Amino acid sequence: MSTGARATEGGAPAAPARRCGWGERLGESRYPLISLLAVVGMLLLWAFVTMVLGVPERVLPSPPEFFRQLQKLWENGYADHPLHVHIGWSLFRALSGFALGVALAVPVGLLMGYSRTIDAALQPIFGFFRPIPPIAFIPLMIMWFGIGELSKILLIFAAAFNYTVLNSAAGMRSVPVQLVRAGINLGLTRRQLFTDVMLPAALPSILTGVKTSAAVSWAILVAAELIAAQAGVGFIIMDAGTFFRISDVFIGIIIVGAIGLAIELLISRIERRLLHWQGKA
Repeated sequence: MSTGARATEGGAPAAPARRCGWGERLGESRYPLISLLAVVGMLLLWAFVTMVLGVPERVLPSPPEFFRQLQKLWENGYADHPLHVHIGWSLFRALSGFALGVALAVPVGLLMGYSRTIDAALQPIFGFFRPIPPIAFIPLMIMWFGIGELSKILLIFAAAFNYTVLNSAAGMRSVPVQLVRAGINLGLTRRQLFTDVMLPAALPSILTGVKTSAAVSWAILVAAELIAAQAGVGFIIMDAGTFFRISDVFIGIIIVGAIGLAIELLISRIERRLLHWQGKA
């Protein structure tokens, strides 16, 4: 008998143990390389369009002009504030609203998915507000809470809350009935059934909502910083657009995209650690 298989009690050979060889590792490593090549391709296309085809700087700055202006902003700041201060204010607003929205939305969504009574009471309310874009509430935020930081954070909170509560409720509703019955047959209490069976089963949907909320919270930041902000990446984009500083507008846009990508990668890493059992036999 070969060494790659084990005999069972009945004498039939068992399936060989699965090994992670160099070929599989090499196959996995090609995906980051593909991502890197895609980024390099975009940079080359950008350089080709601006430096070879001659697209005007007022329409799209060339890579050398972009990086010169980025260095200037890093050294001199924008509107009497260093660039890192603008980034810090934007992160504070976005992460504060996002954290508050997720912290409230997850338990509310789980309760909606767990209890049909609570779902019947709250679903019409959320169904009414969900199609309304958060930027529609900007005038109300200003009238109710003024032009300080609270109005900006609450605007981001509203966006994060909507997506997370929807996915959390859907995740709880999608828990297989067989899992719940198995837990009941094992003698689990209602609390144990919720924490040990239903919550882990709903976790993939919850994390999908959290990831979506993080992206939306960061995207809505530009609209939130319309509320009389004097610092922030959204403020740079709006102010530079007013004065036709196209390079500064692109710098602000790319900073928003880069930080949004970093946040998404961080949440994806957390998701892989929490859902380590997914995709495994």
